Amino acid sequence: MSEDLKPKRTNWERELLEKVAFASIKEQRRNRFWSVLFKTLTFIYLFMLLFYMLDWIGSGSGHSSEDHTALIDIQGEIGVGADVTADSVIASLHDAYDNKHTKGIILRINSPGGSPVQAGIINDEIRRERKLHPNIPVYAVVEDICASGGYYIAVAADKIYVDKASIIGSIGVLMDGFGFTGIMSKVGIERRLMTAGENKAMLDPFSPVNPKHKVLAQGMLNEVHQQFIGVVREGRGNRLKETPETFSGLFWSGEAGIKMGLADALGSSDYVAREVIKQENIVDFTTHEGLADRVAKKFGASLSSSLFKSFSLR
Repeated sequence: MSEDLKPKRTNWERELLEKVAFASIKEQRRNRFWSVLFKTLTFIYLFMLLFYMLDWIGSGSGHSSEDHTALIDIQGEIGVGADVTADSVIASLHDAYDNKHTKGIILRINSPGGSPVQAGIINDEIRRERKLHPNIPVYAVVEDICASGGYYIAVAADKIYVDKASIIGSIGVLMDGFGFTGIMSKVGIERRLMTAGENKAMLDPFSPVNPKHKVLAQGMLNEVHQQFIGVVREGRGNRLKETPETFSGLFWSGEAGIKMGLADALGSSDYVAREVIKQENIVDFTTHEGLADRVAKKFGASLSSSLFKSFSLR
């Protein structure tokens, strides 16, 4: 081979080797990409699977094949999208009653109140279940506070037990809000509101108070208050020692509440299970909110909760 052809052949071989090397590198990168993508998708799949498994486990209620006292926690504000909902409490009740080893039910309450609708639904269901299962007693046990909507639920039980320092009562209804008309006039803001229906803007915070609307709202509050009073009287019966302050919205200590007939005796959940129900084996039947539900609640507001936020038993 002539000397002048050797450099050309050498260049050709080098270029070929470079192409093969680059092709190999590209293939490795491509394989690495698909490997990473596959592992990522697998991780996401397993994470979602674990997410829903935890959600399923978290939302389940207790089960027992031995005789027990069923415990249902009612902790926090009552309302749609709040800590306590009618759906969750009723589901817990049904699970507790459906278990043939349940000898009694304790409603452990620590609530400042909330929606009169949700509290009323729970009260109705407790009383209905008591009639269906007369041999399974239901006791309300108050921890720190059982006020307003919480007490609305408690009076559906056979008896109410409290700690001497518990807060109990607040039998009343409120509707709260704000008025901004004074600030608007000072800063020169004009309210431009158009409605179809003369009462559609009732209690609008940016408009002056309409005397007619105030009367209508007060009438509604009075009506719900009377419903609340009727539920308390029905639940407590002759045990209730009424005074002019009983239904005024005031609240009392557990010890004072017993004297007024708002509660029956002192006692904790353990005490009631052991000494009253005679079954100290306590099984939690509370329907706990699942992980998915908590995420959904955090990122999505409830319309019903917003509508009833200012109208509550608190």
